[in-house]
Amino acid sequence: MNPASHLSRTALLFLARREGLKDAATEMPVLRRVARRFIAGETLEEAVAAVKELNARGMTASFDHLNEAVRNEEETREEVREYLRLLARIDQVGVQASVSLKLTQCGLLMRPELALENAREVVAEAKARGAFVRVDMEQSAVTQATLDAVRALHREFGEAQVGAVLQSYLRRTEEDARALCAERIRIRLCKGAYQEGPEVAFQARREVDESFLRTMRVLLDSGLYHGIATHDERMIAETQAHARERGLPKGAFEFQMLYGIRRDLQEKLVREGYPVRVYVPYGRNWYPYLMRRMAERPANVWFVLKNLAKG
Repeated sequence: MNPASHLSRTALLFLARREGLKDAATEMPVLRRVARRFIAGETLEEAVAAVKELNARGMTASFDHLNEAVRNEEETREEVREYLRLLARIDQVGVQASVSLKLTQCGLLMRPELALENAREVVAEAKARGAFVRVDMEQSAVTQATLDAVRALHREFGEAQVGAVLQSYLRRTEEDARALCAERIRIRLCKGAYQEGPEVAFQARREVDESFLRTMRVLLDSGLYHGIATHDERMIAETQAHARERGLPKGAFEFQMLYGIRRDLQEKLVREGYPVRVYVPYGRNWYPYLMRRMAERPANVWFVLKNLAKG
């Protein structure tokens, strides 16, 4: 990563954490217009409509209700209620989708046992409805607590109901992948979108990519159904090549991508016969998510600037 790109990424990730900016930003018409590129909407019904469209194009989805401003236990309960409504709606409408859940929404930063209790209620409902819950990964400070919770939920509900996310920029990820696969826990592998120090995370893009590829090989060799989450065409080609070398059918794993990013690539993979799942975020608290998407790719920043120029 060149110095200018690194500075831009650092600044955007800093802005993503500024609590005081969230409310003001979500009321700015230009940012709301930009957000609609990457966020399916602010309501559940808008997100359902977006997933119906994805299904019609041959893709599955993973719903994610955006909210990183949970401040008390009652708000964690409201997040649980939202996910219960979401699971019921998936069942009623019949869309092909799973859900993604962040443990900080469930109270992880307040009390780990509260987060586990809340997440357990969501996964229990998912099991009753034949759905799958992916427990999202967040900043490195909660990595171990998140994996501990996933393991507890997996022991109770099994691999068909709950899975984990690993981020290749963390130095621990390949080891975590081997351990989780040995326990038959399904994984989404991504590169990672939080600002982390060199003591826990690789800083050079080359190192992050190498970690991604090493971990991808661990996942594909495990015999479990995993998600390879990337828009990087080199990572995709390397994944395809490794699968061919191992004699794996195209349906042995899935590619996962973000809503609104590289739609052309999503459709190309579907045409080639690969399962593709699109991560579909929705909700009013979209500002931190949008800032992280800006930080990941310079093209996203230019997209914002063009919209700002339009007023």
